[in-house]
Amino acid sequence: MSANPATPVSGPPAATELKLVPALPSPVVARPPASPAVRHRSRHWILIVLAAALAWGAVELWRASRIAPEVRYVTAPVTLGTITRAITASGSVNPEITIQVGTYVSGVIQDLRCDYNTQVHKGQLCATIDPRPYQSVVDQDRANLSTAKAQLAKDQTTLNYAKLTYDRTVGLRERGVVSQDTLDSAKSSLDQAAAQVDLDRSTIEQRQASLDAGLINLAYTKIVSPVDGTVVARSVTMGQTVAASFQTPTLFLIATDLTKMQVDANVSESDIGGIAVGNPATFTVEAFPSHVFEGRVTQVRQAPQTVQNVVTYDVVVSVPNPDLLLKPGMTATVRVIIDRRDAVLRVPDHALRYSPGGLAAAAERTAGAAQRGTGSAHVWVLRDGRPADVPVTIGLDDDTYAEVLSGDLKAGDQVVTAEQTVGGSTATPFRFFRL
Repeated sequence: MSANPATPVSGPPAATELKLVPALPSPVVARPPASPAVRHRSRHWILIVLAAALAWGAVELWRASRIAPEVRYVTAPVTLGTITRAITASGSVNPEITIQVGTYVSGVIQDLRCDYNTQVHKGQLCATIDPRPYQSVVDQDRANLSTAKAQLAKDQTTLNYAKLTYDRTVGLRERGVVSQDTLDSAKSSLDQAAAQVDLDRSTIEQRQASLDAGLINLAYTKIVSPVDGTVVARSVTMGQTVAASFQTPTLFLIATDLTKMQVDANVSESDIGGIAVGNPATFTVEAFPSHVFEGRVTQVRQAPQTVQNVVTYDVVVSVPNPDLLLKPGMTATVRVIIDRRDAVLRVPDHALRYSPGGLAAAAERTAGAAQRGTGSAHVWVLRDGRPADVPVTIGLDDDTYAEVLSGDLKAGDQVVTAEQTVGGSTATPFRFFRL
């Protein structure tokens, strides 16, 4: 029986090979175009959403405008205190009395015994000018004086002899022994001898005066201190030649007492009218900026000082200096108190400038105050949480506080000086919601 090729043969099955076949792209199905009615409905909904957003924003903006912002007031208390009106000026610190020690004669400085800060006493030798030229003049004048005295002694003897001769001739003339001419000659000799004696005495006085002048010039070669004090400046050195021909040179400056100082302040002509002798003053210096020195005006000098068309006057402020903190030449900033009120009711100056209505209202109140008088003003007092307008009369003003002469105010009242605006609504007017 012949085998049928189509009949499967028994045995292990053969392995089957799998092959991956790539998938074919799905066909794109084209959507039919939207109808005009569908497009109209989409645009209509978009317009509705936009209109709702605009309406919501308008409502939020209207609500924010209806909510008033919160106003907070800055206040300051009405107090009892001191008000001082002062004038500020600048000046320099100087000793009250400064002596300029010069020289009357010219010459070379031969000896120097005083220097800066030397404590000297009256009559103490500070310097010596070469005395030899002046000593020679003194010696010559003394010799001339001796010659004149000797000449006087000689002429006095001649006078005595002439007197004896005249007396003898008078007796002889009375007895007729000598002529009248002899008597007249004796009388003439006597008169000449007497005149010569008078001349010699005058010459002696002249020689004595010349000697005294020479002794004075010789004494001037010793430079001595005229007062007790401290040497604050020295202008010469050893061996220097000083000439006193036209102007007396200054050798030393001596301050009599450094425990008593003064400030020479330059006050402008616009402020000098308010300063008087006796006004209290305070000042500071750069060396001790935290130390306030106290003094008093002792002199307002009438001599004007003009610098670049600016006229100032010298105001002298005396101040004690027991600790010797102040030194000559220091620059001082002086504050002269021209008026002072103690224990007065006062308000801060910026409270007088505050007005709830703004600048326009402040200008109206200022004009009204000018019509009522320079002392009239307004302050705003915080009462029950709201500012109340209180008219007041102002007195002394020191640019920080103003004195209250009259008005419905008392110590402790809170006057408004400024205001702060705090935003009221927490909502944001321009806020868009998310779709």
